[in-house]
Amino acid sequence: MLHSAKSTPAGLQGYNVQKNQNSISGLSSGAFMTVQLHLAHSAKFVGAGIIAGGPYRCAESFRDTAPVADDAYAMNALYICMTPLTQRTAPNSQRLADLARETAAAGKIDPVANLADDRVYIFTGNRDEVVGSIVVLSTRQFYEALGVKSNQIKFIDTVPAGHSIITDNAEDSPLGANQPPYINNGGFMQSHDILRHIYGDLKAPSGHLSGELIRFDQFDFLGADVAYASMGRYGYVYVPEAVKRGATARGVHIALHGCKQGYSYVNYMTGLAAITSQPPYGDRYMTTTGYNQIADSNDIIVLYPQVTGTDDNKAQNPDGCWDWWGYTSDNPDNPDYYSRDAVQIRAVHKMLEQLCSGRPSMKASKS
Repeated sequence: MLHSAKSTPAGLQGYNVQKNQNSISGLSSGAFMTVQLHLAHSAKFVGAGIIAGGPYRCAESFRDTAPVADDAYAMNALYICMTPLTQRTAPNSQRLADLARETAAAGKIDPVANLADDRVYIFTGNRDEVVGSIVVLSTRQFYEALGVKSNQIKFIDTVPAGHSIITDNAEDSPLGANQPPYINNGGFMQSHDILRHIYGDLKAPSGHLSGELIRFDQFDFLGADVAYASMGRYGYVYVPEAVKRGATARGVHIALHGCKQGYSYVNYMTGLAAITSQPPYGDRYMTTTGYNQIADSNDIIVLYPQVTGTDDNKAQNPDGCWDWWGYTSDNPDNPDYYSRDAVQIRAVHKMLEQLCSGRPSMKASKS
């Protein structure tokens, strides 16, 4: 269960974790960020799950769409990477694969050769009205262009789902819905399918959770970047009981929520947080999507980093989306949202490193 909001957050602990057997998945903006993190630190990951997300550096598909780079990226994000009108205006997967190779050659991300043996799950609902299926198809083509074999990619485009992660919870939205909280009932747990594809021989999910969903202070991993990172004060991690007692975890799975799904999300109206319209579903991505159940029975740690909605001069992100078009960058001429040095990527990687360190956090060791 979640800790009380009034309790002091724990420092993020270190656990015994198999080396470089981690994975990552996400929905929508979390899916775009999944691709970015996967490429930035591919040496650490064995696979990725992408639900309604486009290829790496998609927002740079057409650099000359506006005089200023960050304006061009925003226009690309809206009109190329979400709802392109035609095949010709969809993301060019080969060009973006070449751009990924150039980025790796410049030392800004891990070598793309690391991807060759990874397993990738890619999903697009054929009723998705937010991120078009033609965009998600380009993500498959992007990975294939970088050497991931077709038999290692599970690509699904036949489910009549709207923009959502899918569950078997009767209380969730209808399968074809395109509305917050973007969690739809389709009669199966998509998170289980993702982890089974990545890891293969998993045990059945637990019927009763043994572990704990722990709140920790994300600001420990942001430092001076707090002001413009658009990340919430708190993140969450699910740790199975056996791992807490010292068993070696199979890996860490990073689960990235989409827009309007973070724990601290509130609507912004005229630049102010509309507290009275706070949606009542802030913890559902962490507690009802099934990740914890299958992680619990397979000794997998699940990390849930959190983005928050902000609408100020430092970060224009009112919907609480992960940065896949450059809003966190302080360089409008060449926004960095995609490299190992990008604000959010750097913070999440630090969290992963701490979880895999086998050490208590500095905060915990001083208490």
